[in-house]
Amino acid sequence: MLRLQGKVAIVTGAGSGIGQGIALRLASEGAQVVVDYVGKPEGAEETQQEIEHEGGTGEIVQADISRAADARAVVDEAWKRYGSADILVNNAGIEKKSDFCDTAEADYDAVMAVNLRGPFFLAQAFARRLRDAKKPGRIINISSVHEDMAFPGFATYCASKGGLRMLMRDLAVELGPLGITINNVAPGAIVTPINTALLEDKPKLNALLDKIPLGRLGKPEDVAGLVAFLASEDASYITGATFVVDGGLMRNYREQ
Repeated sequence: MLRLQGKVAIVTGAGSGIGQGIALRLASEGAQVVVDYVGKPEGAEETQQEIEHEGGTGEIVQADISRAADARAVVDEAWKRYGSADILVNNAGIEKKSDFCDTAEADYDAVMAVNLRGPFFLAQAFARRLRDAKKPGRIINISSVHEDMAFPGFATYCASKGGLRMLMRDLAVELGPLGITINNVAPGAIVTPINTALLEDKPKLNALLDKIPLGRLGKPEDVAGLVAFLASEDASYITGATFVVDGGLMRNYREQ
């Protein structure tokens, strides 16, 4: 049975990595998917082609979700194309490494704009549409283990993900009466383009693997399966929670 048959899902940053994996999984469960991307279109086109190859439907939308107007436009496009939107996956995210004392204002602003302001105004536009249509919905934020776990050299990233955790908790209370659930999925170390440098640094990679009880990095599919569950009716009574997908890393992590 296709758990998401007849549903419409918006997935930001769906041109690669975790976002692409989520878009493909939701489509395989029957959802029509709005494939959001920023920058080069090749990844989004690949996502769309894979969705359609498997018999699904995907609509590509280019938007810089760090801009509130673009965030609203993504939601508007979903309603224009499909007449509705039931699921919002706030996946797009960036990180910039720097020691705290050396962090530039521009880098702080960039990380916060994508990782926190984007999900805020996307969720707002999404919730307004659902409220006006008197429809329920699902919001799923792709957060990080670093919404809770320190990550020296990435203070901006940790702050943005910690903010996303509290935003999710607040919106669970505010949006619950509208029938809208919201939850965070917090991945640990996942094989994605953002971790290319780590994957190529064998000593550093092996040191990290030693801290993961399951002994491997995660795959986008590991995250996508949980997102599909939270988007489905099976999770209709779950809201305001963070679900960690990290192979046990948080329970076994220690600094050098």
